[in-house]
Amino acid sequence: MPTEKRKVARVVLLDPDDRILLVHGYEPEEPTSTWWFTPGGGLEGDESREQAALRELAEETGITDVELGPVLWQRICSFPFDGRRWDQDEWYFLARTTQTATDLSGLTGLEQRSVAGLRWWTSAELSVARETVYPTRLAELLRTLLEEGPPRTPLVLAPEIV
Repeated sequence: MPTEKRKVARVVLLDPDDRILLVHGYEPEEPTSTWWFTPGGGLEGDESREQAALRELAEETGITDVELGPVLWQRICSFPFDGRRWDQDEWYFLARTTQTATDLSGLTGLEQRSVAGLRWWTSAELSVARETVYPTRLAELLRTLLEEGPPRTPLVLAPEIV
């Protein structure tokens, strides 16, 4: 019987120089297993995906001066993390900010045990990164976004099952 997927809002946050902010995460029990990903997380209560995107961004980065834009991409993913399997239905929102200083003091307990830090990346840096980044095509997706602007309708990414 299929389990219901966790509804997730993620944020493709760009600064005035078109750099993207990514979170550096790791497996709590295996700190050498690391990856980069966009800020965001699951919806709480009856909040909308937009509300979740802004709340999660504030909690994970301290950034609240944000202009939230359209949904860029949608993706289904499933992965093991912290001793359980996560099945998620993710929507990626475009957002812009002039606030580049970050603050990790709003992280949840699990995030405190699994977040190494934050970093602003240029498209060029992301294109040559040797580290694991999710979604896996993020460098290509970001380059297309910066060259062509947001898609008219959200692009449905291939599912990622790890």
